[in-house]
Amino acid sequence: MSGISSKGMYGLAAMYQLMQSNKDVAIQIKEIANRANIPKNYLEQILVILKREGLVKSVRGANGGYMLEKPPEQIIIYDIIDALEGGLCNQASAVNSNDILNLFWKEKQEKVREVFNVPLTELKKFEQQYNKQMMYVI
Repeated sequence: MSGISSKGMYGLAAMYQLMQSNKDVAIQIKEIANRANIPKNYLEQILVILKREGLVKSVRGANGGYMLEKPPEQIIIYDIIDALEGGLCNQASAVNSNDILNLFWKEKQEKVREVFNVPLTELKKFEQQYNKQMMYVI
């Protein structure tokens, strides 16, 4: 069983930045990396995976870059993390061939999926909470 690595966290951060942008304009890797504080070389690797999984698309040319493949309300956070992490709490990673433990890991994997089975737009809720907190601090 593994947690969410930097790859999963950076991938979600990149997807958030793409969601924040104008949906009809591609964002260059350099800009995404700067906004999300992600090393550019690492981000390139992450975007290749996200593209392969049909979550982002690339646009070539002078105004090229990356954009979401589909509307953010149709992109599930679990799918982003699963694409980058290869599964969370995956029973296949259990070394033990014990049927009882396999049932345990299967149940835990379903619960993890349930927790992250929300659209990318769910992050807007947290953006609003953050903005409210900022207003109180000022």
